[in-house]
Amino acid sequence: MKVRVFYHDKCFDGACSASLFSRFHRECIRQDASYEFWGLVHRAGALFNEADFIGDENAIVDFKYSASPKITWWFDHHLSAFLTPEDHQDYLRGIADGRYAERRFYDPKFISCTSFLAKIASTHFGFNAEPVKDLIRWADIVDGALYESPEAAVEMAAPAMKLTLVIESTQDPAFVPRLIPLLTEMPLAEVLQQPFVAELLPPLLERHQQALSLIRERSESKDGTIYFDISDHQLEGYNKFIPYYLHPEATYSIGLSKSSFRTKVAVGSNPWTKADPATMVNLAAICERWGGGGHARVGAISFPPDRSDEARAAAVEIVAELRAHNPEQK
Repeated sequence: MKVRVFYHDKCFDGACSASLFSRFHRECIRQDASYEFWGLVHRAGALFNEADFIGDENAIVDFKYSASPKITWWFDHHLSAFLTPEDHQDYLRGIADGRYAERRFYDPKFISCTSFLAKIASTHFGFNAEPVKDLIRWADIVDGALYESPEAAVEMAAPAMKLTLVIESTQDPAFVPRLIPLLTEMPLAEVLQQPFVAELLPPLLERHQQALSLIRERSESKDGTIYFDISDHQLEGYNKFIPYYLHPEATYSIGLSKSSFRTKVAVGSNPWTKADPATMVNLAAICERWGGGGHARVGAISFPPDRSDEARAAAVEIVAELRAHNPEQK
């Protein structure tokens, strides 16, 4: 049996979810299965290509919902999991009539898709998650921004943080699929020592320092919200905690950046903010206005790379809204 696993690409939780799914599936569903890993990214336009769903089973983890009947498994925890109301209705109907029972799972209360998948696999299928508990813990830390300080998030001493840097930055489409199986086979420190991983770190750490310097130069913190535009530099990824490392007093940050396939508006909130959570804005709801999404505390919007002006206008509008809200002064 060939199982094709679609996962949120350039994302630590996405890679961990794909690795955990394949281990769970092999141990609890089909021991003779082989696995292919296929990264998905949020971009303007269609997110799925039906022609890619060619596995005997097709699984989507840590990514938006597809109503395709070719999808055998789906696990997600994002508030903005459904692209359209019709997709949401398809999911609800399939759960109600039993078509998707024990195969499609959704719960936005979980911090990471990895911990959600581990819970479902353990309670519904008897999977033993104990050997991978450190991976699950780090998926929660990384995806939930549960770092003890901005320094821990930006200075990246832990192996999981260095792996996150590599996963978010690599331009080699074969790298993450090669990495995924190792994440549930060996400790993260050992994964980091693999030659094909270790050789990538020095230039990425240097680029991280360059991004830190660039955002320090470009960012402005005002009325509790940081804004920076680095879209004239093609960055495939940067550490999203840099703004709060530089401006710890801020509650929100909006960053405009550009990569080879999109112009991105990243909208986030400071994990260490002293603002009252009850007064904070649902950022996923804001991003959904432009076709984006995410979580209540972090989200993003993707525009085509040739529509930077539209992305910038959206970013400026969001900045104005969040600065007007300014929960620090409520």
